[in-house]
Parts: sequence; structure tokens; C-alpha cells
Amino acid sequence: MIRVLVVDDDALVRTLLTTILTAQDLTVVAQAADGDEVVPAVQAHHPDVVLLDLHMPRMSGLDALAALRELPSPPGVIALTSFGTDETVVAAVRAGASGFLAKDADPAQIAEAVRRVADGDGALGRAAAGSLLRHVAADPDRGRREEAQRALEVLTDAELEVAAYVPAGLSNQAIGELTYRSDSTVKAHLSRAMAKLGVTTRSQLAVIVDRAGLRPG
Repeated sequence: MIRVLVVDDDALVRTLLTTILTAQDLTVVAQAADGDEVVPAVQAHHPDVVLLDLHMPRMSGLDALAALRELPSPPGVIALTSFGTDETVVAAVRAGASGFLAKDADPAQIAEAVRRVADGDGALGRAAAGSLLRHVAADPDRGRREEAQRALEVLTDAELEVAAYVPAGLSNQAIGELTYRSDSTVKAHLSRAMAKLGVTTRSQLAVIVDRAGLRPG
């Protein structure tokens, strides 16, 4: 059973998301109406995934994300927004979001994103993935490529092989099929890679891998 916390300042949106998730056999354990309610709700209900609106009146979703990162075992977070600019996507990833979706995403896409994040995968919508890659490609600081390449030197060959597929947004299962490994082995390699690099989400790992120029094969 995947437990979800829905956070949005619009009661209608919270109700709609709850209905969508429930219809997809996911369990909404609580709702929150603003960013300052997120940490108490997580501590009280222990969700696996938080669907988090980024634009709220008292505390923004980015500030709530930062607060969640301070918890011992924070849940996965999917950032939601009605208008996602490249800067918004990058800021959410840097703050620790495991996924990013537009609020008008179809129900199946929202449910699949929740399942992927609960399983330790990332979940970037196509537009968000494009924003992230445009940001990396446009980075004028070429020294960051060398810095990223040096960072990856701590990874084993197996960790590098599976990490190379992360920027493409593939699931553990898909990476496993391409590298002839089980889902659990892929997950273990990626977990160790993220621990060595000091990142907490696949999206952050994707930035380092892409910036370093690491490619599959």
C-alpha cells in the first residue's frame, strides 16, 4: 500500500487529486493546505510520497521541501505546479524533489509518477525533463563538467553503467533490462551511487551524470 500526502492551497485541487489517486488504488493518508503544514503532516501520517504544490501563500513548496530534507527519513516528493518554467523545475530538483509534474497531467501519469517515486525512481514529466536538460546544456560554467567527471570517479563500473541511464528517466526495470540486471540490483547500485555523491534524489544524480557527459554503452 502506497501512502500519499496531498498538499495544495486549493481545496478543489486537493479533492481532485485525492479522487484520482484513490481510483488508482493509492491511499491518501492526509491533506495539507499550505507548506507550513507539511512537516507536521509527514510526522503524523508517515506517507511514502508527497504531492506538493510549489506555489502556496504562507510557505512555498520549495521551502517545505527544504524542511522535509531535514527529517531523518523524508518521503519522496513530487512537485506540482500549474505553470512550470525551466527555473522552477531546476529549483525543485535542487531542493530535493524526486519528480515534477504539471497539475494538468492525466490521472494515469500522476499515479505512475507516485508509484515510481515510492519505488525509489525519479518521475519527471517530458516537459520537466526537457527543462532540466536545457539548463544543463546552457550552463556557461564549463568547469562544472570537469567537477562532475571528478565526482563520478568514486563510482564503480557497475554503478556508472546503471547511472548512465538515469538522465533518460528510465525506471529500474527498464535499466535492468538494458544492463541484464534485476530491478533490485539496479536499485542497490543507484542507492550506493547517490550516497557516494551526496545526493538524495535521482533527479540530482541525473544532473551530475548529464553534466559529466556520461552516456550509456
